[in-house]
Parts: sequence; C-alpha cells; structure tokens
Amino acid sequence: MEPPQQQTHSRIRPHGRRKKELTEEQQQEIREAFNLFDTDNDDAIDYHELKVAIRALGFEVKKTEVQKIIKDYDRNDQGKITYQDFYDIMSEWVSQRDPVEETLKAFKLFDDDESGKISLRNLRRVARELGENMSEDELRAMIDEFDTDKDGEISKEEFMAIMLGE
Repeated sequence: MEPPQQQTHSRIRPHGRRKKELTEEQQQEIREAFNLFDTDNDDAIDYHELKVAIRALGFEVKKTEVQKIIKDYDRNDQGKITYQDFYDIMSEWVSQRDPVEETLKAFKLFDDDESGKISLRNLRRVARELGENMSEDELRAMIDEFDTDKDGEISKEEFMAIMLGE
C-alpha cells in the first residue's frame, strides 16, 4: 500500500482536530448543491458536476483538486462520487469557513456599486434577483430596522453586526 500523499489542501484538517458540527442550514446547503447537479438522480455526480457543485457552495477549486477528489472517492471506477462522499468532503470544508470572511463576501454581493454601504437601490436589486416581490415600504423597513446610525443605508459594520449576531 502506498503511503498517503501529503495533503496540501488548506481545507483538509490536520489529524486530531475535531470538526465543528454543521448547522441544519449548512447541511441543507450541501444537499441542495448536490441535488442541483445530480440531474439523473443516481445519487452520484461526475467531475464537471462536482466542480460546479463545489463552486455553488462558494469554494474556488482547481481542476487538479477536483480530479484528486474523483480519484480518491470513485470506488466503482465510473468517474463519479456519491452524495455521502460529497457530504463528507463538503461538510469538512463548510465547517472551516471563516464567518467573518463569508459575511464580507455576502456584503460585496449587495454592495455592487462598491460604495461601502447597502442602499435601497442595492437591496431592491438583490430582492429582484432572488425573485422576491417586495414593496418599497418593505425594503425601506428592512434598512430602517438595522440602520443604527440612521443614514438611510446599511454600512459594512451594521451588516456584520446583523449577520454575525453582534
């Protein structure tokens, strides 16, 4: 038996460290990413589907990383990995996400004009992109609820406080 290859992947935890338990929401996120790309419902995804599913979970992944995952987990030599293997890998990665970094990424999705604040216009755009049919009053109420400095917009600090429960 060959010795295990040195893991250079930053998302792989060193032996001995316990991984954090995933929230119900994180577990659902992994399931949905897998199901979205398991188009034939055989509970397995191939290289291309795997790559897109990993990216859908917010991770940038190189071709060699995806190839290694397929090589390491493809027990039936069909070029696919099962949901359970996908879940095991992704739960490891998801549990190691930095909540501050993830929240900053989310803020940038709202702040498309890079003003450093989420305006009513920004919020309207995101609601529309998500298919949410919200009135101007509902959107304004969302901003007003979290706008602690009362400038009519959500600053990065206000957003971080909302998202991280501070």
